[in-house]
Amino acid sequence: MTELESLREQLRDFAATRDWDQFHSPKNLAMALSVEAGELLETFQWLTEDESRRLAPDALAAASDEIADVLLYLIRLSDKLDIDPIGAANRKLLANATKYPVDKARGNSRKYTEL
Repeated sequence: MTELESLREQLRDFAATRDWDQFHSPKNLAMALSVEAGELLETFQWLTEDESRRLAPDALAAASDEIADVLLYLIRLSDKLDIDPIGAANRKLLANATKYPVDKARGNSRKYTEL
């Protein structure tokens, strides 16, 4: 069993023992994921670019907690939708390689439609 599969199983058990499956619809999980991503953004609010690269220990701990929340909700949502997140990510990475060819995308941040 991979670490991702183990997390998925732990989340299933966690929700089942609390009778939370009734609340874990894809819609609710997607909303919760968005909220947690917003909380991650709060860690960086008002920081300069340089400060965001060198977080203070308390900010780094907060970012770590929010990244964990985002990951857990993402795993739970993918489980409910029967999506393999690693497979989906690999497919998306291949698609992005086509959208952003190195000779056009290297060194700039323009969207693929502007390359």
